[in-house]
Amino acid sequence: MESTVSTYRLSNGIRVVNLWDSSPVAYCGFVINAGTRDELSGESGMAHFVEHMLFKGTEKRKSWHILNRLDSVGGELNAYTTKEETFVYATVLSSDFERAMELCSDIVFHSIFPSHEIAKEVEVIIDEINSYKDSPSELIYDEFENLIFNGSSIGRNILGDAKHLRKYRSEDAINFVSRNYCTDQILFFSLGNVDFKKIVKWSELYFGTIPVKRKTEGREVPQECQPIYRTIKKRVSQSHTMMGAYAYGLHSDKRLPLYLLNNVLGGPGMNSKFNLALRERAGLVYSVESSLTSYSDCGLLSIYYGSDEKNRDYCQELIFKELKKLREKAFTTLQLSRYVKQLMGQLAIGQENKESLVLSLAKSFLYFDRFESLEDVEQRLKAITPKVLLEIANEVLDESRFFVLNYSRQER
Repeated sequence: MESTVSTYRLSNGIRVVNLWDSSPVAYCGFVINAGTRDELSGESGMAHFVEHMLFKGTEKRKSWHILNRLDSVGGELNAYTTKEETFVYATVLSSDFERAMELCSDIVFHSIFPSHEIAKEVEVIIDEINSYKDSPSELIYDEFENLIFNGSSIGRNILGDAKHLRKYRSEDAINFVSRNYCTDQILFFSLGNVDFKKIVKWSELYFGTIPVKRKTEGREVPQECQPIYRTIKKRVSQSHTMMGAYAYGLHSDKRLPLYLLNNVLGGPGMNSKFNLALRERAGLVYSVESSLTSYSDCGLLSIYYGSDEKNRDYCQELIFKELKKLREKAFTTLQLSRYVKQLMGQLAIGQENKESLVLSLAKSFLYFDRFESLEDVEQRLKAITPKVLLEIANEVLDESRFFVLNYSRQER
């Protein structure tokens, strides 16, 4: 894969990266190193608000023209916000690549955030918030991050809240963009059967003259606090539980070994240890999973399950039992080899999804200025030893370090 990746850096600091692919469908867009954790104390939901408003008008286009520009040729325009990034990207036929590239450039660099569009778009976001609240199995992830990160900006809910959103004006969005959309923190990414020389030419044309702006403000690093056990009463039909502990950031050498451990414990495979223990053997849950979330300077490992309330504590007991096994007994060489093979198969199949692949490429270049091939990842995984995994299990998977958040059924 390394040989098919082409890169270029404009004089203003914006990077350009392309992964060649023979498909007639192409992807292109921008990733900006700015998200929820870059909001100030009075800017709850601002990064996500800005993402919505990018589509509502530019210096030369009204919202209808933006929406119709790619729809008229069968393309798609998308965007999403995370705790640390904002993505704006398009999917089109390769023959319409320049059209998509110009449109993405226009909305990222020339949006005006028209005041007459704000009120109705805020109501759309509030509907999104209310829809999210109706899904406790999703909502609990955000509330757990806010618990474990102790109210810092990185723990803040991405969508924000109605109270703040209804106060926002055009100048608030403009100020957020001016402060965070810096040229040294922006990357243009693409995948498709498009001549890279043309991509460079169009990059110079559409955003090569954007003034240089470098990020000067650092991010607040969340302080670790003592584990908390919290139960919240909600109108739910079953109990929902999140539990987990602090883990490693993107740049830690221990992240990949922990990623492997997490996959063994509660990854997508039906043979994960949690799925076997709680669902297949005990029949206590429909869904149980674990995930490793690594931010630029911190991270967390979290475990989710939904169960009947009377089984909640027993499920937690079974989970701690599986964690204890990993802390006390190292994998054999054969076991480790099988786990590596399983993970590599999942990664390879995942890369067949071109949209997911190009978004991973973008994030990797944003933080590391490179993208590892599957072969490179496999070599790093094969270099992991049972001893290293045992040490990391004892660092992260000790139940005394675990935070726990329960949604308990509220009597009607």
